[in-house]
Amino acid sequence: MFEKAKALERRGEKLIHFELGEPDFDTPKHIKEAAKQALDEGCTHYAPNAGILELREAIAEKLKKENNFEADPVTQICVTVGSQEAAYLAIMCTIEAGDEVLITDPSYYTYRNCVHMAGGKPIFVPVKKENEFRLDPDDLEKMITSKSKMVIINSPCNPTGAVMAKDDLQAIDELAIKHNLLVLSDEIYEKITYDGQKHYSIAALSKEPGRIITVNGFSKAYAMTGWRVGYVVASKMIISEVVKMQQSALSSVTTFAQKGAVAALRGPQEPVLNMLKEFEKRREVIIDGLNKIEGFSVIKPKGAFYVFVDVRKLGKPSLEVSDYLLNEAKVVTTPGAAFGENGEGYIRISYATSIENIKEGLSRIKQAVEKLRKHHY
Repeated sequence: MFEKAKALERRGEKLIHFELGEPDFDTPKHIKEAAKQALDEGCTHYAPNAGILELREAIAEKLKKENNFEADPVTQICVTVGSQEAAYLAIMCTIEAGDEVLITDPSYYTYRNCVHMAGGKPIFVPVKKENEFRLDPDDLEKMITSKSKMVIINSPCNPTGAVMAKDDLQAIDELAIKHNLLVLSDEIYEKITYDGQKHYSIAALSKEPGRIITVNGFSKAYAMTGWRVGYVVASKMIISEVVKMQQSALSSVTTFAQKGAVAALRGPQEPVLNMLKEFEKRREVIIDGLNKIEGFSVIKPKGAFYVFVDVRKLGKPSLEVSDYLLNEAKVVTTPGAAFGENGEGYIRISYATSIENIKEGLSRIKQAVEKLRKHHY
């Protein structure tokens, strides 16, 4: 879809981008200034493989204050090239050939790719629209076998915007202990929640926190997607292996970018709150507009900045729907099938764009769908 969109833009078409998984805001000024200062001070050399200690200490402070669990900055935290590398390293260091890894369906495609690269086997646990796409612990347990090694959870979730409840996380922790599983918790969207929803870290709730691997980063909350700074938090044993792999793969994360990340954590948080307020406004506009399109059905997301739109009434596969909206409406969306078999019949729409763009995109989609339905029926 991305390449098709680029080809249309090269021909002069003006597209509305509803596929982008990154905030459209600029990185807050104080973060950029910290990186500039770091450059002026000569922070242009290699950093330690696990990341500069100042950043690891800032992450540990943040985890204790915001997430209610403690981690040793020296032995339990590794700074990575974004949260994607954090997930990749964590999976590569713990999953062996034949291990089964339980993943929600739909889910972010990177997880299954990493499991395949490690020689493992992804096992998909369907999440249901009727349950607001939250992972049901009972459904999870039905899929556990003697080969199961890990459960991957993502809350708030890409692509559905689902936020896991505290009780569900506690139940998943009990299953992990009962069946001797690791839990990888991707919390990259933790600061983007709505309607009074609270984000809980399973590491804070766990009775055996040593089996929890927490992945996070700076891309979404601080609009730092291009900076490529993330981190993984786990037991001393797992982090020692993660650091070894980091050393072999790419040595370390860009030094002055890490200084910017320190400023993100220790500096003013108003930019994060302001961004969240804007996302809330956009969510209302896009939900209202989507509900007025016949053939579309939506659940208001509790987190992240995506709407997972049910388009099954249109009677076409999700890829065809996305293709049609691109060609007819000049609006770029992501087909649900990209996120797993259970995502078929849906499209993902990102509202990480201006309200002006959202209104224009909705208008284009509405006209295109009305034309499709008239022709189809």
